[in-house]
Amino acid sequence: MNPVSAIKHAAEVGYRHFDTATVYKNEPILAQALKETGLAREDLFITSKVWNDMQGYDKTKQAFEETLQKLKTDYLDLYLIHWYMEDESVKGSWQALEELYKTGKVKAIGVSNFSINQLEKMKGYAEIMPMVVQVETHPYFPQDELRNYLVKENIQHESWGPIGQGRSDLLSEPILVALAEKYDKSPAQIVLRWHIERGSVIIPKSVHPGRITENSALFDFELTAGDMQAIKEINTETRYGRDPENTGY
Repeated sequence: MNPVSAIKHAAEVGYRHFDTATVYKNEPILAQALKETGLAREDLFITSKVWNDMQGYDKTKQAFEETLQKLKTDYLDLYLIHWYMEDESVKGSWQALEELYKTGKVKAIGVSNFSINQLEKMKGYAEIMPMVVQVETHPYFPQDELRNYLVKENIQHESWGPIGQGRSDLLSEPILVALAEKYDKSPAQIVLRWHIERGSVIIPKSVHPGRITENSALFDFELTAGDMQAIKEINTETRYGRDPENTGY
């Protein structure tokens, strides 16, 4: 299924949150697909991100305007700094995001791939702290320390790569297979429900219509405390993406 058809199918089965970024080079495709769905803009939640080479106050403002043009919208629901770079660059970018938020051009602002240390640094200059932190999170890498920090700071945890991005044997884990049989669901649905039980926002990625539909069918069952504990035991602290503390790019 091509990307436009995949997005339209997602909308048909009930998806309303669409996550993109400048570096993905698919903002125009998302705009085209969403237009073809006929959905009203106010019924959609669109996230994009400023890439590393456009960090700094002026460049971030420019990047944001370019993103609006590509997405054919006059505001974003969420805008994120994609990665932490140099302190001064991040500081300028965050100032730009704060201004965009205050003027209503963005409904919420946040960061992606930031560590606790980097979030703490932001306290030295941020007038508004991030409302959302999007980071790699899955049962092999549950981000417990960061998640607890975000709860304490009243910041929403958003999980990218929620089922391991297909780069692991996660979905073959015996406990996930057993729970899938118990609830008549797939292992992927068990993992996505695990995220929901933990209070995380999830952005599963797929272009397969069956999986797109399956990934949305998560609200007719709940995992027990025992199920959650069993899934906790498979944590291996395995990160598949880059460590945010490695700021070199």
